[in-house]
Amino acid sequence: MASSARGRLSVIQRHLTSHNAGSGHQEDTKSSNGIADNGRAQEEGHVREANTDGKGRNVAFVAASWRPTSGGDDDGEEAALKTLPKRRQELLKWNGWGYRDSKFTVHKEKDYYVAFTGNRYKIGNMVLPHFAQWVKDTLGVNFDDCTPPQEPPLPHQFPEPILQQDFMSELETLGIAHSLDGEDRLFRAHGHTLAEIFTLREGMFPRIPDLVVWPNNHSEVEKLVNMASRHCVVLIPFGGGTSVSGALLCPEEESRMIVSLDTSQMCRILWVDDKNLTARIESGIIGQDLERHLHARGYTAGHEPDSYEFSSLGGWVATRASGMKKNIYGNIEDLVVQVKAVTPKGTVERYTAGPRVSAGPDVQHFIMGSEGTLGVITEVTLKVRPLPVVQRYGSIVFPDFTRGVNCMREVALHRCQPASIRLMDNEQFKFGHALKPPTGFIGLVSEGIKKMYITRIRGFDVHTMCVATLLFEGSEYEVAAQEKRIYDIALNNGGIPAGEANGQRGYMLTFVIAYIRDLAFDYGIVAESFETSVPWDRVQALCHNVKHRITSECTERGIKHFFVTCRVTQTYDAGACVYFYFAFNYRGLSDPVHVYEEIEGNARNEILACGGSISHHHGIGKVRRQWMNQTISEPSLGALKAVKEYFDPDNIFANGNLL
Repeated sequence: MASSARGRLSVIQRHLTSHNAGSGHQEDTKSSNGIADNGRAQEEGHVREANTDGKGRNVAFVAASWRPTSGGDDDGEEAALKTLPKRRQELLKWNGWGYRDSKFTVHKEKDYYVAFTGNRYKIGNMVLPHFAQWVKDTLGVNFDDCTPPQEPPLPHQFPEPILQQDFMSELETLGIAHSLDGEDRLFRAHGHTLAEIFTLREGMFPRIPDLVVWPNNHSEVEKLVNMASRHCVVLIPFGGGTSVSGALLCPEEESRMIVSLDTSQMCRILWVDDKNLTARIESGIIGQDLERHLHARGYTAGHEPDSYEFSSLGGWVATRASGMKKNIYGNIEDLVVQVKAVTPKGTVERYTAGPRVSAGPDVQHFIMGSEGTLGVITEVTLKVRPLPVVQRYGSIVFPDFTRGVNCMREVALHRCQPASIRLMDNEQFKFGHALKPPTGFIGLVSEGIKKMYITRIRGFDVHTMCVATLLFEGSEYEVAAQEKRIYDIALNNGGIPAGEANGQRGYMLTFVIAYIRDLAFDYGIVAESFETSVPWDRVQALCHNVKHRITSECTERGIKHFFVTCRVTQTYDAGACVYFYFAFNYRGLSDPVHVYEEIEGNARNEILACGGSISHHHGIGKVRRQWMNQTISEPSLGALKAVKEYFDPDNIFANGNLL
């Protein structure tokens, strides 16, 4: 539905209910937007703020409507401006995805059923009457056979920290916040790959950070990097902790002190330029906080990866991330105007804020995608856009995946993509249907009529049909024009409009689907996702071949119950992003993680053989670095190594990613 400019709610508020962060908090010096009120008072005059290069030379001028907030610890106003506390394990699961109060649970009355707890999501506190049966039928789950995770480690069970005393003494003198607490260290020892979460449930990592530090600003990061270089201490930057590439794992063989540099206290919007539609933002801000503060002033960055609630701006830049609405706003490399990063050689930045610069190779692209191997990203200038007046959802049902892909290709060919258009295969369509909440009598009648129309009148087969979900943003005129064009193309490819509710529900499920894996672990199921990008002429072959390869691998290993599905999530002129989900019942297998990694490795080989990429947006980390020599040439690898050697000759940023 359309809404007025002042009455628009953020996208996250359409799908998530309030997390009650910062309610009722007021102070004189700063607004609830995370921006200083003295800047708001000067808004009409567009205060001109000089930036210098550290030598007193003016290098840029910004017409700034918003002014910097002060630095601060996790107390008072600064805490109110952030969703996540410094001790994240107080709000988030220490051994799984997301909020502690949000999860899928199994209950039994006459039969087993699944529900979702909490009120943060629209699916919260709802019974899902079809899901338990789907799980039993598809994955062979026995709900009487539950294996809960281990209890949190006791203090003596954490690996003993390795401490460099000169570094510790200097840190105390500087007064930068830090912790030796085992829980703090463990929380920052991992991301969210299958292997990492399985380890948290069953055992312990052989190496975790020895210390956690929380710098408040760019200057403190410079001091920490300088100290680490002088005292030969390893730094591993930590943003949102949502990595699915093994990027945060501490190298087991590392004998030096390892420090996790948590950027979460660097979470301020330093300024917003109303005339040039740019914003200078500290790298530790997480997606939902960034959008909440921007929305309060009528802006959006528009970058919404699936991990939007918990991932950080710095992490997006470091992994070359992509968002669900890239069709309008672009991927992260399209949004970035300037990047500021601290390396052992000094601060890397491009002084000019021009929209395009021809000045040799772009040094910012050394940092984008560097995955914490060169330094710490501290500040980013992003493009922002006014909030759209209208936001509307939609969906399309296709008789089969082939015609769905053909429609996606035609939409991309005409460059008329809406904010988001994603095509689910038949397996994922049925999976999504199993997650539907109960409907009343009228809902049942309506569903029955729709099913009869699609299957009996239009002749669609429920075992081949697939669904595309749509999100439109813009003015009323723009959205209406987009809808007409998209639905016309869909009709030409055999598609049928399937309503706004299905599109909105599909978008909401994006935020809760990651919670399912934690429930799956309890009942002997391992599950993971992986993605690729591929030229248009190979999309269908790749989807078919990869699913066939996984099926064959499971059959060869005697795995009877498994689930593999894919969706096309992003479209480009020259190709698309394809996302796979894979799960299997591991009861009877002695090492399910190793089995999974073998199967995914062979699936990855199939992807490359079909012309797909090593990754579209997850990055390389440690999980995919074995395929780097099949991704770029030997001289190209040599160039990356040379850049690493120059910026970090002593390997202070020794996380072992990429190379």
